[in-house]
Amino acid sequence: MTAGPLAGLRILEVGHILAGPFATMLLADLGAEVTKVEPPGGDLSRQVGDAYFASINRGKRSVCLDLTSAAGQRRLGELAAEAHALLVNLKPSVIRRLGLTYDSLRRHNERLVCVAVTGYGLDGGDDPAFDYVIQAATGVAALTGDPEGPPTLPGYSSADNSAALTAALGLLAQIVSGRGGQVEVALRDVMLAQLNYRAAAYLNDGVEPSRLPHGAHSYYVPAQLFPTAQGYLALFITHDGFWKTFAAEAGIEGFATMAERAARRDAVLDAVTRVLSGDTAAGWEARLRPLGVPAAAVRTLPEALAATPEMVVRAGGFRLVGSPVKVAGHQPEYGPPPPLGSLVVDGD
Repeated sequence: MTAGPLAGLRILEVGHILAGPFATMLLADLGAEVTKVEPPGGDLSRQVGDAYFASINRGKRSVCLDLTSAAGQRRLGELAAEAHALLVNLKPSVIRRLGLTYDSLRRHNERLVCVAVTGYGLDGGDDPAFDYVIQAATGVAALTGDPEGPPTLPGYSSADNSAALTAALGLLAQIVSGRGGQVEVALRDVMLAQLNYRAAAYLNDGVEPSRLPHGAHSYYVPAQLFPTAQGYLALFITHDGFWKTFAAEAGIEGFATMAERAARRDAVLDAVTRVLSGDTAAGWEARLRPLGVPAAAVRTLPEALAATPEMVVRAGGFRLVGSPVKVAGHQPEYGPPPPLGSLVVDGD
């Protein structure tokens, strides 16, 4: 096995809870050396629970610094001088007050990449920017749920996780450039960007997005959840070839083109709903997948984990979901989450 593709990359993290720590953990899985700079009380996620903390902090080191003190700032500068990047997710005023920007740290290292993950940008103010607030503010909640019901939220932290992935991308892009500098990732901007085709339809054609029953896609028909004889089936027919294969298996005639299916949405959905009631979700999945038709029974998380045992890894004493990035010849070590202040900085 070879070293990870990011071996030799030294990253500092001043983060808490989810977005920042998840971003740097993904980089650690790929071989980067991540040092978690924590305040004397530790990252707030330590208070949530050991498994929670481990799920976004495996494989890191921890150094405990009071960045409000002269000694803490001196140690931060020493760490920054030897690092390739610093990633921080705090309020903009706190980021500036603690000197966690490129302008503050460049005197220690001109090539340092500083990534700030905030709610609305470094100049966007300190308004609270928790995941659910961002989903509400950007239209995500309004697009989620059945049209006759209230707006709702996904069952996981989609804004924080998406911002983490974006921050990791921005950090690596600036490192590849060979220049130091400031990178900003705002949770609001990330979620608006993820509404790409929905936003484009409104901005260019005036099509205001709306919720459709069973999470139906705005363009493709049929592409949504369907009730079956037992359980729900996700069916995602995006082009005429998929429809032809599905219709032959299901015994449905007509609706041969994408345009016709879109124009006759209700008729298509009625026909599909009737035929899917004749078998279970698991049965339809078993029939359709070998034919190449995009379909899956709706599973619970325990069922999904049981179906993908290769994604469950051990990190110290914890069982966690492994890295989604597979690099040929590299097997992540998945080290345990660090005890608070486990790394001793010279002079401590």
